[in-house]
Amino acid sequence: MTDLVVITGASSGLGLALARSPPFPAVVVDISRSGPPGDEPIEHYRADLADPAHWAGVGSHLRSLLSRHGPARAVFIHAAGTLTPIGFAGEVETGAYTENVLLNSAAGQVLGHAFLEAVRDREGVFDLIQITSGAARSVYPGWSSYGAGKAAIDQWVRIAGAEQKSRGGVRVAAIAPGVMATAMQSEIRETEERDFPRVERFHDLLHEGRLVEPEEAARRIWEAIEEGLEPGAVIDIRHSG
Repeated sequence: MTDLVVITGASSGLGLALARSPPFPAVVVDISRSGPPGDEPIEHYRADLADPAHWAGVGSHLRSLLSRHGPARAVFIHAAGTLTPIGFAGEVETGAYTENVLLNSAAGQVLGHAFLEAVRDREGVFDLIQITSGAARSVYPGWSSYGAGKAAIDQWVRIAGAEQKSRGGVRVAAIAPGVMATAMQSEIRETEERDFPRVERFHDLLHEGRLVEPEEAARRIWEAIEEGLEPGAVIDIRHSG
């Protein structure tokens, strides 16, 4: 019996930092297109999570992992996300906008459901964590699909968490890690002000040294998970504890 950690988007950034740092011994599995660096002791299941055709396969793989390892504890973290394309609704490329909506909103809900279904009749301690953002509550012109997607995930967590509190017992929560020093931030800073009017704020965060390293964000997320999260909680680790 081996504990299990499954993380979407663990090929880089926060997802990779989380995959490298569980505070307990576990088999760690990444679900992404490209996978983590080759020297990482992290299993990889290849899936394009912006493509709904891949979601059923992820659900099947979750069930297979649970059956194979029979964990007393399993943590599923949906960390995959994208800002692309940054720009006003109605002006950006439609295919990329659609993929943004699918990955940031629909994938988290469908894969969250798949994990809940996979552990429903199992004994153990189970955590389901969705990585969210302050963009769920703030208006950033240029981020309509990203902000709306995170807001949808927050509400899904509130409702699914209430359901699990009533019947199920999985600890469902959403955690916002704050503004991190990742490739996503570089993408923001390279955006023209016409497409993202608040871009200067993100240049200021860099120059003022206010970006959080992914490793520090991962440490605080694991700390919050270990302390135990109230089902349905939506928290910002910058303002917790």
